[in-house]
Amino acid sequence: MEQAPQKWVYGNSEYLLSVAPAGKAGKILVGLPLPKNFSPTLEQIKQNQASYLALSRETKRIRGLYMLLLTLLTVLVLFAATWISLFLAKLVTRPVEALAEATREISLGHLGHRVEISAADELGELVASFNRMAAELEASRRKIEESARALSDTNTELEQRRRHIETILENIPTGVLSLDSERRVSHTNVALGRMFWPQGGAPSAGTPLREIFAAEVASDLEHLLRKAGRMAVTTAQLEIPVYKGRLNASVTVSSVQHGQQRLGYVVVFEDFSDLIKAQKEAAWREVARRVAHEIKNPLTPIALSAERIRKHLERGVPPEEASLAVIYGCAETISGAASTVRSLVDEFSSLARFPAAQPRPADLNEVIEDTLAMFNGRMDGIRLEKQLDPSLPQAMADPEAIKRALANLIDNAAEAMQDSLLREIHISTALVESKDAIEVVVADTGHGVTHEVKERLFLPYFSTKNRGTGLGLAIVRRIIEDHRGSIRVEENQPLGTRFVVELPLAGTGAAKAPETQHV
Repeated sequence: MEQAPQKWVYGNSEYLLSVAPAGKAGKILVGLPLPKNFSPTLEQIKQNQASYLALSRETKRIRGLYMLLLTLLTVLVLFAATWISLFLAKLVTRPVEALAEATREISLGHLGHRVEISAADELGELVASFNRMAAELEASRRKIEESARALSDTNTELEQRRRHIETILENIPTGVLSLDSERRVSHTNVALGRMFWPQGGAPSAGTPLREIFAAEVASDLEHLLRKAGRMAVTTAQLEIPVYKGRLNASVTVSSVQHGQQRLGYVVVFEDFSDLIKAQKEAAWREVARRVAHEIKNPLTPIALSAERIRKHLERGVPPEEASLAVIYGCAETISGAASTVRSLVDEFSSLARFPAAQPRPADLNEVIEDTLAMFNGRMDGIRLEKQLDPSLPQAMADPEAIKRALANLIDNAAEAMQDSLLREIHISTALVESKDAIEVVVADTGHGVTHEVKERLFLPYFSTKNRGTGLGLAIVRRIIEDHRGSIRVEENQPLGTRFVVELPLAGTGAAKAPETQHV
């Protein structure tokens, strides 16, 4: 059996000895010198081997420890990453959730809700913008509520005013007919129904004008509507057939406009029986004036004759007592009758006094401008030209009376051009030095007038139209004559009619009113 090698030290050298059997009877000893420091080295190797073996035995435990440490680090990193991710996510999701919640609150009408969560960057700007938007919406709602309250108050006031106006319209004795821009009925009052339809059957809203009245009356009313469209307000006297005969009515038509837009018309009917009575009284005043003029002449001879009889009887031989009584009685009767007639004449004379125009220095250009202002925005389709002399001196004129006369001439000119292709009105003023007068010309491009019509144009109750009273130009002539002026009608070139009015200058005047001229 072999033995393990043994270390043997001899002197300063170390040997490694080993015995091995040699056959049956002997053994062989083998000695091997060892290098220097072999033992320490071998011992070191053994220690290292022991350490390696020890470390080898600790490898799994160390590997497990490192794996545990690595796992812990991994878990820690994952936790930190997860926490940081959640934190960063909350920085985004919390404002978004708050915005979503705020949006729901705003949609429910809670405009006072605000986003209180702070955020940075674009989200912060979004939150601030949302809060500003909510504040503006809240302010807008307050304004809308205030406006709604004000509008409600205004509507209430308008409703009360409407009821008040309707109450007035329903209780006034004047008939009121309201028409829209298409000349259809929009409103009537009770007085109009009593006036034209006492048995009921008043027109309903939307009924055309021509279905309410007879064709002739409707034509007259349409003429007044056109005239009101030019002059804003116009008045005429019409005789309208009704259930019990014919009604003499004063008709006033007013055009309702807002800027250039025509909204409709208001037609007012008034039974002018009292006015006819007043006209009859005026006619009686004229009769009284003429009667007074005729009666005054014989009154003086009657009175003188009675006085002469009395004096003659007092100077001469007294007649019989009975004759004297008769003569004295007759004289007293004549004298008393003369006094009575004179008193009656004085009363007639006072009754017959008419108001007269009051001419004074006035600027005719200014009067014309004031007259044309009445037609502003109402001369549809008519071209108006003015040639007013800026150096015109003042004339003797009553501005209001002359304005009425010129308005009548302009309206007649516009009416005369209803069917004309060329529709122009030319108004001019000029000084006529040879006559010490100012000339005003109103010319139109209408159908013109014939020579026979010219002769009768200014007569009362004469008209070239199938409507109206025929007093318009007669009144114009009366106004001009009251101013000691003149008016004439001429042919306008190339077509139409010219009315030429001459008024005296301030400080001058004709000795008598000149006659109306026709050329």
